Amino acid sequence: MRALTLAALRARTGSVTFDRINGPTNSQATLRLFGRNITEQDVRVTLYRDNHAWCPYCQKVWMWLEEKQIPYRIKKVTMFCYGEKEMWYKNIVPSGMLPALELDGRIITESDVILQRLEDEFGELLEPLTAPRVVNLRRLERMLFGAWCRWLCYPQQVKAERKAKSAFEDVLGMVEQKLQATQGPFFLEEFSCVDVIFLPYLERMAASLFYYKGYGIRDDVKWPYVSAWFKGLETRETYRGTQSDFHTHVHDLPPQMGSCCSSKIPEDQEQMESNQQLVDRGPWEKIPDVGYSIGQDQASLVAVNRVVKHWETLLKVNPTKEETMDTALRCALTLLLTSEPCEEVSKLPNEAAVGLWYLSDRISVPRDMPIHSAKQLRQALKRTADAISPVRGPAIPVKHRRDQSRTPFLIVQKKI
Repeated sequence: MRALTLAALRARTGSVTFDRINGPTNSQATLRLFGRNITEQDVRVTLYRDNHAWCPYCQKVWMWLEEKQIPYRIKKVTMFCYGEKEMWYKNIVPSGMLPALELDGRIITESDVILQRLEDEFGELLEPLTAPRVVNLRRLERMLFGAWCRWLCYPQQVKAERKAKSAFEDVLGMVEQKLQATQGPFFLEEFSCVDVIFLPYLERMAASLFYYKGYGIRDDVKWPYVSAWFKGLETRETYRGTQSDFHTHVHDLPPQMGSCCSSKIPEDQEQMESNQQLVDRGPWEKIPDVGYSIGQDQASLVAVNRVVKHWETLLKVNPTKEETMDTALRCALTLLLTSEPCEEVSKLPNEAAVGLWYLSDRISVPRDMPIHSAKQLRQALKRTADAISPVRGPAIPVKHRRDQSRTPFLIVQKKI
């Protein structure tokens, strides 16, 4: 089969439509009205969050606004780990801190302060942030965060790491007990502000410990109530729209956290290496980072739609020559849509495989597309690259992610 032309790829995905403003939670929106009979001029709230949807504190405020369906604007800002913060934002927030919120013209920073101000203005999410049992659970979340950081972020000898691992498990056991004590999957009787507070870092803990420590949090046997909590979150459209995948998190966390240290515990290393191979090389559908499924055809269409929208820019930022990458990428997308390999693959040079892996390694969820679409796209890119050559793309940086600069994409948007 010949690779589909770019025009044919666009035609095949023409039926893919998104209502960014009133439809399901999504990372591409710049305005959310939730079907209200209002205009943008009536919107009182502006959320300033990071462009790539990597910031956990931004996710917390984002989820709260989506759950309460408070109409709001979104203005996206560069995080230092992947670029320079915009001067217009520093004029508003001199510290550059994210997230920030503008309510009736007044700027508020720090996610907990933002949530409290939103609650004061628009009402609580099931229960007030200051309710005694909510306060106790918020303290537990901070305990879990601290135990996670002490295990993940500091190089340690085996004895010290065993102690850090045990300390983390002790606190996670307390979380498990709190979840077990409720009737449903959430921390309180229903989804609440407590779940919003826990979800950003528990999501990142599940990813980072799987990859760097060979440790499973989304484990139905060892942590059944924590696992059920994740499944409960995934029944909510709001969470699905903000949810990331393990691949994105494990490679965006090191420059944010300072470091993520691989396990030195001998009995954990084989599982750790197996998990790292799975996250970096696939098959991505076997990664335990999502508990629900959708139709493969729809996921594939969304993936292709997102790629062809940014076609010219994706070719320009790729290290492979544009003409070579154009053919290789059309072959991969044709495979994704038709399950048929393309005859052009046999004539492509090794650098085409480098380019495909480069793109695969830089798909970011949910910035670029939903989790299932990303899994489908990565698999098609891998299959096509493997058919060309065993060579891989350049290593993903760990000190910074300037390879993920948003500038080339902003230039295109301004031209449009």
